[in-house]
Amino acid sequence: MVEPVILTKGTPGEPCPIAKTLDVIGTKWTFLIIRDLLMDGTKRFSDLLRSLEGISPKTLALRLRELESHGILERTVYPEVPPRVEYTLTEKGLRLEAIFIELKRYGLTL
Repeated sequence: MVEPVILTKGTPGEPCPIAKTLDVIGTKWTFLIIRDLLMDGTKRFSDLLRSLEGISPKTLALRLRELESHGILERTVYPEVPPRVEYTLTEKGLRLEAIFIELKRYGLTL
């Protein structure tokens, strides 16, 4: 049985789980990258670049590396010429879907 989680201020000296989550996914571009992968599944770099109007290739590459390092997405390189690289959410990344749905639900009331 999963123990219920309640909002608390946390323990002094220990990192707040909410703050840790926001450190990982809280930037505008990171959030939108995850949104696109949740909606579309696997995407290539160029697909993400097109769907995220205004993001620079450098920023996209940085955000993708950060998400990969946190285990939220996986990067698959295919041995083709030219190389094909695809990005897919991991199980850990897919668990964010409920949060995104609640944010959308809240946003619809604004």
